[in-house]
Amino acid sequence: MSPVRNPSPRPPRHVRRTRTALGALVAVPSLLLAAGCGYGSKAVESGDPEPVGGKKVDGLDEVKLGYFPNVTHATPLVGLRSGGPVPQELGGTRIRTQVFNAGPSAIEALNAKAVDMAWVGPSPSINGYVQSGGKNLRIVAGATSGGASLVVDPEKVDSLKDLKGKKIATPQLGNTQDVALLHYLRTKGIKIDPETGEGATSVLRQDNKEIPTTFQQGGIDGAWVPEPTASRLVSKGGKVLLNEEKLWKDGKFVTTNLVVRQDFLEKHPDAVEAVVRGSVRTNAWIRSHPDAAKKHLNEALRRDAGKPLPRKVLDRAFAQIDVTDDPLAATLRRQAEHAASVGLLKQPRLSGIYDLTPLTRVLKSEGRPAPGDAGLGRNESR
Repeated sequence: MSPVRNPSPRPPRHVRRTRTALGALVAVPSLLLAAGCGYGSKAVESGDPEPVGGKKVDGLDEVKLGYFPNVTHATPLVGLRSGGPVPQELGGTRIRTQVFNAGPSAIEALNAKAVDMAWVGPSPSINGYVQSGGKNLRIVAGATSGGASLVVDPEKVDSLKDLKGKKIATPQLGNTQDVALLHYLRTKGIKIDPETGEGATSVLRQDNKEIPTTFQQGGIDGAWVPEPTASRLVSKGGKVLLNEEKLWKDGKFVTTNLVVRQDFLEKHPDAVEAVVRGSVRTNAWIRSHPDAAKKHLNEALRRDAGKPLPRKVLDRAFAQIDVTDDPLAATLRRQAEHAASVGLLKQPRLSGIYDLTPLTRVLKSEGRPAPGDAGLGRNESR
C-alpha cells in the first residue's frame, strides 16, 4: 500500500516553513500558448491516475483537473498520482488532467470548460474573476506559499539598484511572477508598459522551461520565476537577488490556489469537496514525509516536464515552498492592490471570490479551525 494512503490528519510541524512567492494581480488579456490541447496546455492521458473504484462521486464519470509542472504545484503533482489521496476521494470517478505553462492559460481553459478545477496562482485567479464580473470561478482552498525569486547573472547585476537597463524574464504576460516584478519595479521608481514589457527595465515573457537556456546564453540578465526554475538558474551560476518572502509579513503569501468553475461547484459540490479533501490529505502527507514527497514530485516532473530535476536542484527548490491548506486570503487582497497600482487592473471588486465551504467542512471533520477569507468569501451553507 502506498504511504500516501494514510497521512496523519493532524500533521506535525513543517520540516521547513518557507518562502513566499510575491503576488500581484493581473488584468491584461491572457495569451494563448501553442499546445496540443489549446490554452497553453498539454493533455497527459498517459499520466492520468486510475480510478480507485467504487461509487462515482456525484455520479460523475470524470473530473477534469489542471496544474503546472512546477514545484510550487507540489499538491497536485504528489496527490494526483495513482493511488494518491485525490483519486481515493473520488472513488470510481476518473480524473482527466491537463498540464499548463502558466496561470492565464489555465483560466482560459476554465472559461472554456476544458477543465473543471485547477491549481493556479493568485494573479490569474483574480484576473479571471474580475474580467468575468465575478462569474467564472471560486477559490476553494490554498495549496502553496513560497517558491519564487528574482535570480540574476552576478556578472551583470550586482544589487537591486542595478535593475535599470537590464532585461528580466518572467513566465508569461499576466502571470503571478510577471505582475510581481512589475509591482516591485514600480516601488523602485521604474515604470514599465505592462503589456509590452518596455521601459527603463525590459521585461521578457518566456516559457519557464526556456528561461534557463536563455539565461545561460546571455539573452537575459535575470528572471523572476517560480520553483524549480529559480533553482535551475542558481545551478547555472545565477544569484538570488531577492527571495519574495522578504516582501511579505512573516514571509507568507499565497502562491498557488485551488480554483473551480462556479457552475461546476453549484452542480457538483460533493465532487469539489472530494478534491479539496484529497488536497488537504496530500498536504498533510507532504509535511509528514518530505523525502518521499520529493521522490513522487520528481517522478511527476519527469512525466509532465520531460525530465526529472537533478538532486541538488530538487532539494533547493523543495526547501523554498510551504504547502498550506489556508488560502491566505488577506494576501490576495493586497495582491489585487498591487495590480491596480501598476495599471493592470481597475480597483477590483473581489467580494465572493472565495467559497471556503468545502474546505471548512473538511477541516472541521479533522478538528481544525475554519480558514479566513478576509471578507471576500461566500461561505453560506448549501
